[in-house]
Amino acid sequence: MAKEQETTTGALKTAIQMEIDGKEYYIKSSQASTNELGKNLLKKLADEEDKHRKVFEGIYQQISARKGWPESKISYDGGKGLRTVFAAAIKAMARDTKVIPTELKAIETAMDMENKTYDFYKKRSGLATFAGEKDFYEEIAAQEKEHHQALLDYFEFLKNPAAWYVQKEHQSLDGG
Repeated sequence: MAKEQETTTGALKTAIQMEIDGKEYYIKSSQASTNELGKNLLKKLADEEDKHRKVFEGIYQQISARKGWPESKISYDGGKGLRTVFAAAIKAMARDTKVIPTELKAIETAMDMENKTYDFYKKRSGLATFAGEKDFYEEIAAQEKEHHQALLDYFEFLKNPAAWYVQKEHQSLDGG
C-alpha cells in the first residue's frame, strides 16, 4: 500500500509540474504573440493549466494525508470555451493575417507539450489504483486533447488563413 501511495503521489507531483510548466509557457507565448487570437487563446490555455494544477494539488493533499483518492471532478466544457475564444477572434481577423515563423514554432512546441501530457494522463489512467482515479485521468486527458485540437486549428489558420476559412467554414467560390 505504501508503494502504491508513493507511486501515486509521484505521478501527481509530475502532473503538477507539467501544469505549472504549461502555464508558464502559455503566458510567455501569449506575451510574444503577434495577434489577438494568439494572445487570447494562449491566455485561456494558461488559465486552464492553472485550474488543472489546483485540482492536482488538492488530490495530492488528500492522498498524502492517506485519505485515498478523493471524489474529484474537473470542470470541463468539452472544449466549448476554447472554441468560443477561437471563433470570436477569427471573426475579427483578416484572411491575409501575416505570421512570424517563431509563432508557428511556439504553437508546434505547445502541441507537442499537450500530446505529452495527454499520453501521461492516458498512461496514468491505465495504471490507476483508486476507484475515481481512472475516470479522473480519462477526463483530464480529454481536456488535453481539446487543447491540442485548439492549437492545431490555430496553427493551420496561421499557416494559411484563406485555406483554413475554406476548410472550416466550407465556403464555396461558386456561390453555392
